[in-house]
Amino acid sequence: MKKKSDKEKDIEALKAAFQKTRHIFVAGYEKMTVAQDNELRKTVRDAGGNYRVVKNNLAEKASEGTPAESLMANLAGMTSMAYTIGDPVALAKALTAYAKTNPAFSFKSGMVEGRVIQVANIQELASMPPKEAIFAKLLFLIQAPAQRLVSAVNGVGRNLAVVIDQGVKENKFS
Repeated sequence: MKKKSDKEKDIEALKAAFQKTRHIFVAGYEKMTVAQDNELRKTVRDAGGNYRVVKNNLAEKASEGTPAESLMANLAGMTSMAYTIGDPVALAKALTAYAKTNPAFSFKSGMVEGRVIQVANIQELASMPPKEAIFAKLLFLIQAPAQRLVSAVNGVGRNLAVVIDQGVKENKFS
């Protein structure tokens, strides 16, 4: 059994994590083996996140006054959380892929950008393209009108040059 001072340290560490991050995925991990847990931790690290097994009552106490308060209320069963300050899509993809191969791992809920989401929303998030791909598409859409304008302006000059060249060849301009 942990001492009260150790529990208070755990609560402070969790509170700091809850205040730093806006992307948290809460999951159950019943009947997972140690090897599966180690694989999950590696998967989360590779996706740029952190993974932690939490005691429900400590997580609830630590989340008080943070954006994760409603997420950590009324937790039941064995609970773990994966969180990141980076791209939530990458973490959701990694966790979803892991959950498909390991049925002992299951989502309970999540929080993205400070808003609590349900399990179905985690699946939708995992099906989204990565942030870099979305930015690339957005940049293309922003640049497209500028490219069309440049083409139109260059086309007018090119057409004028062709008309003048034909006029010179036919000796219409002297």
